[in-house]
Amino acid sequence: MLTAEILARIQFAFTVSFHIIFPAFSIGLASFLAVLNVLWLRTKDETYLKLFNHWKKIFAVAFGMGVVSGIVMSYQFGTNWAVFSDRAGPVVGPLMAYEVLTAFFLEAGFLGIMLFGRKRVGDGVHMLATAMVAIGTLISATWILAVNSWMHTPAGFSMGENGQFLPEDWWAIIFNPSFPYRLVHMVLAAYLTTALVVAGTAGYHLLRDRTNPATRRMLSMATGMILVVAPIQILAGDMHGLNTLEHQPVKVMAMEGHFESHPEGAPLILFGLPDQEAQEMRWSVEIPKLSSLILKHSLNAPLDGLDGVPRDEQPPVPIVFWSFRVMVTLGMLMLGLGLWSLWARFRGRLYDWKALHRAALAMGPAGFVAVLAGWITTEVGRQPWTVYGHLRTADSLSPLDASAVGTSLVAFIVVYFFVFGAGTFYLLRMMSMTPGTERMGLRDGPIRTAGITPGLHEDPRERSD
Repeated sequence: MLTAEILARIQFAFTVSFHIIFPAFSIGLASFLAVLNVLWLRTKDETYLKLFNHWKKIFAVAFGMGVVSGIVMSYQFGTNWAVFSDRAGPVVGPLMAYEVLTAFFLEAGFLGIMLFGRKRVGDGVHMLATAMVAIGTLISATWILAVNSWMHTPAGFSMGENGQFLPEDWWAIIFNPSFPYRLVHMVLAAYLTTALVVAGTAGYHLLRDRTNPATRRMLSMATGMILVVAPIQILAGDMHGLNTLEHQPVKVMAMEGHFESHPEGAPLILFGLPDQEAQEMRWSVEIPKLSSLILKHSLNAPLDGLDGVPRDEQPPVPIVFWSFRVMVTLGMLMLGLGLWSLWARFRGRLYDWKALHRAALAMGPAGFVAVLAGWITTEVGRQPWTVYGHLRTADSLSPLDASAVGTSLVAFIVVYFFVFGAGTFYLLRMMSMTPGTERMGLRDGPIRTAGITPGLHEDPRERSD
């Protein structure tokens, strides 16, 4: 039966899934634009300027879609999760406000200069604006990850008589035990996501024309980024997993599919069919003792299982088990793509190996899928808690009927698929155009407000880059 709680969770999962893919892309793309701008200023190589002008327009659309989808998410805290907002508001509210006051204002203040201002403010100020936009996206990720991490590993608070979480130590709240690991893991994921999109776009164009210097440069930069970041991300993910084992062991049990405790070394379950009702893993493919080696660095280290956890405190194991494997598998494929590109570069075939270009194109969306899989693992694995160990999801809900939540969910689905479907189609259309295309469907300059005329020394026919 679809209760109000289940429908509200589905609605939040639906909206956050749409939202997270755009910041994951714009965080990495903003940094990529800053690097391109620096390289253009240092070398005066027109290829870098051409790539900057190409990807800045794509960034503008992705950034706008991320802002709109994020605003919708915030409203749900008041509509569907009013009890959570009331009780956790003293901690969560200021952190989200800081994100707006620092990151969003910084991005909004310099975005127009980055997009349209090179010929109006000069290269130096334009570079500053580009850097500020990139820094703004990272600050935004910092605050949002601080909020989310606190919900997983709450610290620095006391409980008021009315049940509210009252801040006592903001340093402990922001830098809670899981925050550094989540922040690093998410930022690296954003860089990998962007690198895969750029590499996939380059692969698409190189399959059509292997001589274009801009697309060749794109592939070289993107695959180089994948080669460097993918192994670092695997290491960061391992460290994040060890932190999760310390602070949220039940989530790790679900990720590993360990329904039973293993006092003398736990196997690594590669695949299987989790049966939560029967509390067992069916048709499992296992490597003996490897899970203990990974998590405890000892083959015979004991690992607890879900047999010691009450049923009402277990997360949905099948979802967590499989989403984690999707994320890990894609991470391995990303590393493989990076190593393949290194081999192609070593052999002098980076720009003419069609199989590599097809693989890059196929892996283009992999970063988004991995981010969604990681987010599902993290958030579903936290259940049944909203604030881990202190506030249950069932107790965080607004007093709403299931019909009201269901109606709004249907409305979200219809509107989102129409609006964001059109926006995604537009992004793909821009990516399909060769770097250097003069008109990509996006105006090359800001629309002038009625009554505002060009300056005394400005040619009204001149367009910005």
